[in-house]
Amino acid sequence: MQRRNRAKVLAAARDEFGDKGFRDAKIDVIAAAAELTRGAVYSNFPSKRALYLAVLAADADAAPAPETTGAAPDTAAQALAALARGRLARLPLAADDHRGPVRLAAGLEQEIAAEEQLRTPFAQLQALTAIVVGLALEQTLRRREDRRMVRVAETALTLLQGAARLAVAAPGFGEPFTVVRACELLADADLGDTWAEPAFAAYAPTPRPVDEPWQPPTAVDALRGNAVTVPGDGLVLVLGLHRLEAFEHAVRAAPPGTPITAALVTADPHEAGMLARLVVTELATALHPIFPTLLPAGLRIVLDDDGALAAAAGVPSVSDMTEAGIRLAGGRVTARADGWGAAHAIAAAR
Repeated sequence: MQRRNRAKVLAAARDEFGDKGFRDAKIDVIAAAAELTRGAVYSNFPSKRALYLAVLAADADAAPAPETTGAAPDTAAQALAALARGRLARLPLAADDHRGPVRLAAGLEQEIAAEEQLRTPFAQLQALTAIVVGLALEQTLRRREDRRMVRVAETALTLLQGAARLAVAAPGFGEPFTVVRACELLADADLGDTWAEPAFAAYAPTPRPVDEPWQPPTAVDALRGNAVTVPGDGLVLVLGLHRLEAFEHAVRAAPPGTPITAALVTADPHEAGMLARLVVTELATALHPIFPTLLPAGLRIVLDDDGALAAAAGVPSVSDMTEAGIRLAGGRVTARADGWGAAHAIAAAR
């Protein structure tokens, strides 16, 4: 019954938010449309914002992936063009009625700006998006050169985000094919992007040797959408939504090819957790045209809503500031680190 009620509330809320926008939507109207009481709505979603984010996350999960053109891109320019085309294809045309999905999503950034507790997670989620896209772009360069592409990814995503905002606020402005071409040209831009050892590395926690069994739960790789069992070799990171940049610290410090699974956790599953689900799902959709051949197969991101993977890694209590890591070998946990810099420390330890 709870699942049915939740589905009814989401459907009613989608209509109300899509028709009136977040600010003018009324919980009483949503409750009446779902044939439930106001209290029943709040028993499933503790706040109007939590309901709004849940609707956006559910829609992102149900959105069809962009069509692929066949073979995966051979160059960073081709990958950036595919990424741009996929994102721009979802934007409204000038003649579209700006209600429904467009009106529904239009208030997201305004709500994030208005809620201080969501701004840092959103910034970190955007950073994680740029890191993952950058790592995928770097795979196209392996045979020719070795350079960091995260700043190029950040710039392309900023351009595409601006195009998305203008498509709502100024429909008809700009030429989508020009935006695609601009993203393509970014592949050769010299943005001075080099990776340096983090300044905190000298003060990072020292990994502790342990010998413990590894009994992972089944999880879902949010980037690829498939169920996985985290293997008994490699690294598992438990990262709160304020510490997502630590994912790159581990990737850069670990030997190439090391399997790395990041479990994303939060103390606020209803709002920040739904925001994380929305952003990571949209990232997976955007990357579909260049998956699965570009992003290293051993890199995984798990939305650890119930904390099951974190608990298996020995982190039963989590917050948005959580940063912990374990090293696995032969199906055993062989080392642990926790605290600021733990992801880099556990990856760099030999």
